[in-house]
Amino acid sequence: METLKVRKRLRVFLFSTFNTPFIEKDYQILKKYFNVKRLTTSGLKAVFLIFWSVLFCDVVFCWFGSVYSGIAVLLARIFRKRSIIVLGGVDVSVLPEVNYGIWLNPWKSQLLTYTFPLANLILVVAPSFKEKAKRLANYSGKNIRYLPFGFDSSFWERGFQKKKIVLTVAHCDTVLRLKIKGIDYLFQTAKKMSEVSFYLIGVEKAFLEKSGFVLPENVTLLPKMTQTELRGYYQRATVFCQPSRSEGLPNTLCEAMACGCIPVGTDVGGIPTAIGDTGLIVPLGDVEALANALKRALKMNPSQGHRARQRIITEFSLQRRMDGLRKAVLGIACD
Repeated sequence: METLKVRKRLRVFLFSTFNTPFIEKDYQILKKYFNVKRLTTSGLKAVFLIFWSVLFCDVVFCWFGSVYSGIAVLLARIFRKRSIIVLGGVDVSVLPEVNYGIWLNPWKSQLLTYTFPLANLILVVAPSFKEKAKRLANYSGKNIRYLPFGFDSSFWERGFQKKKIVLTVAHCDTVLRLKIKGIDYLFQTAKKMSEVSFYLIGVEKAFLEKSGFVLPENVTLLPKMTQTELRGYYQRATVFCQPSRSEGLPNTLCEAMACGCIPVGTDVGGIPTAIGDTGLIVPLGDVEALANALKRALKMNPSQGHRARQRIITEFSLQRRMDGLRKAVLGIACD
């Protein structure tokens, strides 16, 4: 009982420049075990707020490798506080063709190169990110540990009334975001498969038209949805397609797999980590290969999606994430 009381007294400072469902999920997990102060902001004022927050915490927990997390780690080292950075994918991406990735900026990359080794712990959501972080920051990576996202399989339940449709979920409101999510590849692929119905959730038609993208006739656009609404589409779709140029461990892909979708995705970031041997993986940008993979997946028995669901249950359980975060904050090895 005394140990539990000590853990609950730990003060955790959780910082991110923006919020996402997976950051919110981590916040809810951390609140179960610790006293958590959360700060979501950016700009010059963020530096002062980070300084003040670090002073009055025991552990600094930063989502994404950024200038702000670098400053937080430096302050944590000065004030003898533990520091943790979670790398989600964007922070180990280098895509000069679309000018995407913090490592393309000379002074920002220098800051991260200096501060990554200073962090007590760096958590990565896909194993491949460890090698990328080591290479980009040019250090041993001895403080890097793998801890994937976790998913509640009792909520993301398998669907049994599957339809022969291809589903993609991507919340995009900029051209860069569309390209990062590979929506241009998806549209090119859909044009080659005019007999197949594609559903894209999270992109507005007016934005596409304004951005100069032509929507194929067999692609249906749907607005951003709640998780309960999303679940219904996951449960009806036979195939889920993740055609991204850059990714962490895609939550939507894992949620769809938990609902029994057969996964097809590009060989980037954490996509192969999620899919494993339960679906099909294609080279980035190979539209012909993507079309062929989707055709193959649509011909598979929908029961094939059961293997995808079992992979999520086995490898990406919510309990694993909960235990890993608790141990990370307490300084217990989580590998």
